[in-house]
Amino acid sequence: MSLARRHSATSLPRYRSLSARRLLLGAARCGLLPGTFMRHSLLGGICASGVVSLAAPALAAPPRTTVPEIAPTARPSRAQAPGPVTIAPDGTPTEVEAAPTDEIHFEADKVDYANDSDVVTAHGNVILRRAGQTVRSDVVTWNRKTGQIEATGNIRSVDESGNILYTDKVELTDELKTGAMEDLLVVLREGGRLAARQASRDASGNLTMHDAAFSGCTIQDEEGCPKRPSWEITAVKVTWNQVTKKVRYSGATLRVFGIPLLPLPGLEHTSDFRAETGLLIPNIRSNASNGVEFAEPFYWRIAPNKDLTVTGHVFTGALPMISGTYRELTGIGPFQITGYLTRSSAIPVYTKVDAGSGVGTNQFRGYLEANGRFQFNENWSLSIYGRYVSDRTFLRRYDITREDRLRSSINLERIGDNSYFSLAGWHVQTLRVGDKQGQVPLALPALDWRYRVATPGIGGHLEFQVNTLAITRTDGQDTQRAFARAQWDLRKVTPMGQEITFTGLLRGDLYHSDGNAATTTDLYRGQSGWQARGIATAAIDVKWPLVGALLGGTQVITPHVQLVATPHLRNITIPNEDSRAVDLDDSNLFSLNRFNGYDRVEDGVRVTYGFDWSLIRPRWKITSTVGQSYRMSSEQTLLPDGTGLSNRLSDIVGRTDIRYRDIIQLTHRFRLDKNSFKLRRNEIDATLGNHRTYLEVGYMRLNRDMPVTFEDLRDREELRAAARIGFARYFSIFGSSVVNLTRKTDDPVYGSDGFQMLRHRLGLAYTDDCLDLSITWKRDYVTTGDATAGNSFLFSIALRGLGTR
Repeated sequence: MSLARRHSATSLPRYRSLSARRLLLGAARCGLLPGTFMRHSLLGGICASGVVSLAAPALAAPPRTTVPEIAPTARPSRAQAPGPVTIAPDGTPTEVEAAPTDEIHFEADKVDYANDSDVVTAHGNVILRRAGQTVRSDVVTWNRKTGQIEATGNIRSVDESGNILYTDKVELTDELKTGAMEDLLVVLREGGRLAARQASRDASGNLTMHDAAFSGCTIQDEEGCPKRPSWEITAVKVTWNQVTKKVRYSGATLRVFGIPLLPLPGLEHTSDFRAETGLLIPNIRSNASNGVEFAEPFYWRIAPNKDLTVTGHVFTGALPMISGTYRELTGIGPFQITGYLTRSSAIPVYTKVDAGSGVGTNQFRGYLEANGRFQFNENWSLSIYGRYVSDRTFLRRYDITREDRLRSSINLERIGDNSYFSLAGWHVQTLRVGDKQGQVPLALPALDWRYRVATPGIGGHLEFQVNTLAITRTDGQDTQRAFARAQWDLRKVTPMGQEITFTGLLRGDLYHSDGNAATTTDLYRGQSGWQARGIATAAIDVKWPLVGALLGGTQVITPHVQLVATPHLRNITIPNEDSRAVDLDDSNLFSLNRFNGYDRVEDGVRVTYGFDWSLIRPRWKITSTVGQSYRMSSEQTLLPDGTGLSNRLSDIVGRTDIRYRDIIQLTHRFRLDKNSFKLRRNEIDATLGNHRTYLEVGYMRLNRDMPVTFEDLRDREELRAAARIGFARYFSIFGSSVVNLTRKTDDPVYGSDGFQMLRHRLGLAYTDDCLDLSITWKRDYVTTGDATAGNSFLFSIALRGLGTR
């Protein structure tokens, strides 16, 4: 068994390593004795921490002088060595000079040399260096006759890769490779710690540890005192191969909070935590449609720039499912392909009768998704996003997504300093009950080109645009459109601070459509065959910011007035494909055209007026916008009642944002009926709290009293809430809910009796520096085909530094 680690192809994770200075300071705070190996319970009783010495600096040594050469005498003699020395090949300590890389350089406070035993002993802050390796200890002895080197007391050994080993006593080779050890700790450079009671290193540098353990957690709290890791893997034997950088375990067991949770036979992982082929941590959950699910991912590291994850899903209430994700980072950009495949009973939901029948057929079912972005050069790029599902309930039943439409698109773009080009296409697959796929459009091609130039002499800039679109339906209206536009804008600031913008626009449209009778809404059809339209618009926009002091802060009041004139247009003869969902709000109040899209253009002469207000104080910020428009023409408009724009005087719209630091955020959008002051649109989004404890509330009410035949403009009422409460430092309770408050009279298809709980979730989570653990209960109150209502449970665990995804 191999637990693998995978990460993004474009970024590598970062880990914190143990600091000698932090250990030193932590020892003092925790009352540990100087010069001792700090011992405490790590990984179920295994000794682990670090080397500290209150008498020695963490990294640097004081200036030292050179030691004179030691001459042999009949008696043991001593020589004081307050400076850096080198052990020469003949065993004589000499002054440090440029030397071959195979020599060992060392520093010490004092060096003893015994002639009769031929033993060199270095005392106090001993530092040995060789080819990128260092060993620090209290005492180092070298027996010249046997060649044995032994270090004792507060040992800190750093290898060529930056991994740090702490122990109290170790035998060293002439290459500074460690031998037999007891009570050791290895701090890996990329994060994680290995501890063992006994260990030895062979001639190849491989380390074998007995009665050992591993954890990716820190073993000190914020005060530097010892703490037990949240998770640990204990093993009878651990082997660390220095060449392959792989750690293998024998008799391994995963423990969470000290409790044995899962045996891990044959476990292995890399010591540098690079992505490696193997098994990832499994997922366990259950729902009403499939029963209990166990999902085990297998990760295949194909190359540094490509990988594949294959997951087997086993259910107690359904046949197994297989899924996979392939990722690759090419020389021009990344792409990813994801797929699911299974066989189960599917209930069709093409009509409401089908959805409620409960009769299904066994069939192969699946889902495919692909996306990528390729940058050919600094200007040209290609974006692809494709999605397809076998039926309308698969994604909901297997809890992949709750979307009711799947959009696929392709877009070739060129972005220059003053130009933009796009050649695109898109398709939508509907998953909604009762929708006809044949009436959902395919847009191909969709071309858009824009070019901006300065206009010398008169100032401002001129923008040209050419746009074409072809929409095809297998069982509905087909429409083709092309237009060309030229727009001039000039922005001026007067000496008194007014900001004035002049705009002139000319546009010519050409349309062709057939099968118009298949469109059920009259205002959307247009006339079949070829249709043409010419558009000319002139506008002037004036804003005047006024700044002053208020309540210890700064307020800005900006009156805003706009005049727009467009001659009468043949709108009703033009098919409406992209301007259906029109609604007056603060975002389009001062737009030249309040219709979204290009197919509908607001004509006549109108004046729009309003103001922006803001107050900025220390920690506080409040902004607000209010406005209204008046249409001077008395001609009948094609804007339907309920949009806020159907009469000469529009409804009143506005928006208010309140923010206090990052604790309070409140946004309110509204539309007031101009006559009754009844709220036609009421949206509230509020967030209170911080990242650990917060409350989020969202409410939306669209009360436009529109005929139900306008499917894009039906009334809605919905309440959303989410909250998280953090406690006991690492624990939190979280929950969320969505309630449908729409009545049947407002929406015959998706309406309710006035209160319909759609779904909710409630969970308990534990999160610290190395462990994410959560248990979530979710309930879905709506049955759609074979995606049945009911409870689902999810158990999630993520061990940072081991098998994370």
